[in-house]
Amino acid sequence: MKNSGYADLPLHNGRVPLWLAQRMSTLGKAIVESIILNYGRDEVMRRLSDPLWFQSLGCVLGMDWHSSGITTSVMGALKKSLNPVAADLGIYICGGRGKHSRQTPDELILLADKVGFDGDYLVRCSKLSAKIDNTAIQDGFQLYLHSFVVSAEGNWVVVQQGMNGTSGMARRYHWHSGQFGSFVNEPHSAVCGINQGKIMNLVANEAGKTRQSVLELTKEEPGRMLPEVRKILMPRHHDVRAKDVNLKRLGTVLALSRERDVKDFESLILLEGLGPRTLQSLVLVSEVIHGTPTRFTDPARFSFAHGGKDGHPFPVPLTVYDETIRMMRKSINDAKIGHYDKQRAVKKLSQVAAKLEDSFQPNTNFNKVVAKERAESYKYGGMTVDGPAIPPGASASGQMQLFD
Repeated sequence: MKNSGYADLPLHNGRVPLWLAQRMSTLGKAIVESIILNYGRDEVMRRLSDPLWFQSLGCVLGMDWHSSGITTSVMGALKKSLNPVAADLGIYICGGRGKHSRQTPDELILLADKVGFDGDYLVRCSKLSAKIDNTAIQDGFQLYLHSFVVSAEGNWVVVQQGMNGTSGMARRYHWHSGQFGSFVNEPHSAVCGINQGKIMNLVANEAGKTRQSVLELTKEEPGRMLPEVRKILMPRHHDVRAKDVNLKRLGTVLALSRERDVKDFESLILLEGLGPRTLQSLVLVSEVIHGTPTRFTDPARFSFAHGGKDGHPFPVPLTVYDETIRMMRKSINDAKIGHYDKQRAVKKLSQVAAKLEDSFQPNTNFNKVVAKERAESYKYGGMTVDGPAIPPGASASGQMQLFD
């Protein structure tokens, strides 16, 4: 079995307020449904196994762009919204954080009895992937979250996360059944991140004799190696900085939403009536749904769709978020009855952005973009965990501005 990638993230304390958690579930479900409608369930599984796409999804949903909380929050939001309609969508999510991770085997057995999967096999895959990342590779990260996703076709993905209290970092591991080989002989194509010094790695090729004497797990031959594991190492700074974003790509999004009239694009007429700020969010949502893997090398850029709950790069614009959800729901509901116009229009947004990028000359002043978003946040119902955004300079009831 191949570990399809991983992400190193700063441990970050905090909570997801109810107003954001509900929206994350709703928009997350709409994004997954759109991917299924356009590309099928296997594409959902592939994307969940990509740490860069997963981080970008968390950003577009309004989570803090770099922190460990994205893993727990995104998987929790998807489980809440997808499991009630799993019979229709064909995507099932088991496990979760803490005690919920320990319930994964029982959930898988119940699911297998209901759907007709091989429950013992799925439980074995769940346990082995957890044991390898938690025990066979002792890199200093102790697992505390284990999510197991199964498709109607029987394909599966594991998203699990461990923490290292000493370094203040978390590491998220991604597994994909589509890269099946061997659980016990070089399952990772690479392990990259902060050097932890000497570690014990019982799945290294050199540990064959030790492994044979300790474990007799599988007899599968190793599968083909991935050319390059998908990986990210997030910085410790909480704010979004210019170096974290591909300014040419961000500038293209801003140009589409603010400097160009949507009516200039015949294929986008169906989106007429949306304001520039909502269009900005929809372009980024469209890219999460339709973008190729190379588009997700700068996950921080996707936080310019709906900000972040801690106010970085700006407060979550609730009215924009809700309008994005409304547009996505409308496009999905129309597609279910054979009207694909809005689905095609949303898809076209990412295509137009990519095409414009070829000849686009970036002149984006990153600090001015962030300052503008923060200054105008109150107009769009801006919210953070600390409360609503207020107009620049306002100090009603002695309240100070949220940001400097």
